[in-house]
Amino acid sequence: MSRPRLLIISFSAIASDARVLKQVRRLTADADVHTVGYGDAPAGVVSHVRVPDELPVWRYDRAAVITRRFRTAYWSNRAISFAADALKGSRWDVILANDVDAVGVALAQDVVHGVHADLHEYAPRQKEDVWKWRLFVAPFVRWMCREFVARADSTSTVGEGIADEYRRVYGIDPQVVTNAAPYHPLPLTPASRPIRLVHSGAGLRDRHMMVMAQAVAAARTEVTLDFYLTPNDPGYVQELKDFAATTDRVRILDPVRYDDLIATLNRYDVGLFVLPPVNFNYRWALPNKLFDYVQARLGVIVGPSPEMARVVRENGLGAVADGFDSTDLTRLLDTLTADEVTRWKRAADAAARLLAGENQSELWAGAIARLVGSVERDDA
Repeated sequence: MSRPRLLIISFSAIASDARVLKQVRRLTADADVHTVGYGDAPAGVVSHVRVPDELPVWRYDRAAVITRRFRTAYWSNRAISFAADALKGSRWDVILANDVDAVGVALAQDVVHGVHADLHEYAPRQKEDVWKWRLFVAPFVRWMCREFVARADSTSTVGEGIADEYRRVYGIDPQVVTNAAPYHPLPLTPASRPIRLVHSGAGLRDRHMMVMAQAVAAARTEVTLDFYLTPNDPGYVQELKDFAATTDRVRILDPVRYDDLIATLNRYDVGLFVLPPVNFNYRWALPNKLFDYVQARLGVIVGPSPEMARVVRENGLGAVADGFDSTDLTRLLDTLTADEVTRWKRAADAAARLLAGENQSELWAGAIARLVGSVERDDA
C-alpha cells in the first residue's frame, strides 16, 4: 500500500514552530508530508510552499472585517489567497490545518479522507483584553470557527479547558494534545545555593513578567532569576532590563535557539511561570515552557492557573502560588529550601518520560490514521 499524501498547512515559520515541527517529525514516518507555511522547508518533507514573509496572515482587510463581510475578508487575505493559488490542481489524502486561519484553505482542497484542525489556542477569545480586537476582530474569528472549524473531520487542541470551551460553544470535540517537549536524557543535579530560578519565553507586556522579577528581588530566601526572552515587545523588555539593573538577583538574557534551550535550562533549579489571567487563553494556558522545565529536570513554580497547577500537583513537580501578584510569589519563595527543590527535581526526572512530547505526537498520528482509514468521500 502506498504512503498517504499528507499536507500540513500552518501560517507560521514551520521550521521554528515547536508544535508544528512535532507534527512534521512524527508524521513523516507514516506519510509523504508536504507543507505550506513561512520560512524554509522543515527537514523531511517532500515539498514546501513558502508563503512570502511580506504577506502576514493577520493582515485582513480592515473595512471588510469591520463591516462583517467575513467571506470577502478571508479570501482576499493575501497569505490565504497565495496558499490557495499555490495548491490549485493538487489532491491530498488528508490535510492537517494549524489554527483557524488555515482551516478554510484546507477545506477548499481536493482531499480524499478529510481535514484535521489543530487549534493552538481558543481563537475566539485570543485577545479579548484588547477592546478593539474584542469589538471588531472577535466576530470574524467566531465566523471562521462556525464556517470552517466546525466542518473539520477531526480536531485537537492544547488543553482540557480550551477543549471544553470549543465543545460548549461550537459542538466540536477536540482531542487534547499538549505542547510537551521531546524527551531529553539530561542529568539530575541537586539544588544550588542560592537557588537558581529561570523563565524562558516571549517578551510580551501582557504576560506581566515584572511580577516575577519584583517577587524575586523582594524575597528573603537566597534566590536569583534569569530571563531568556525573545524581544517581541522591545520596550517592555527594556523596562525589565532597567529593573534588573537595580538588583543583583535578576538578569535579562538573550534568547537561545529552541534546540539548545532545554540543555541551557538544565543548569538551573526551578522553572518559573506566573501568568496573570488577563484573557481566556492565559487563564487556561498549558504552555510548552512547563514541559521544557520538566525535560530540563527542574522544579516548577506556577501561579494558580488551573491547567498548569494540575500538572504540577499531579506529578509533585513543585509549588503553586496562592495568587498572581508579586506578594503571592514572594510569600512562596520565602518558604523554599534547597532540599525541597531537590525533591522537585527528582520528581521531574521521574515524570520526564511520561510527560514527553513523543507520547503526545502519537495522538496526532492516531487522528490522521483514523481519517486515512475512513471510507473515501463521495465527490457528489
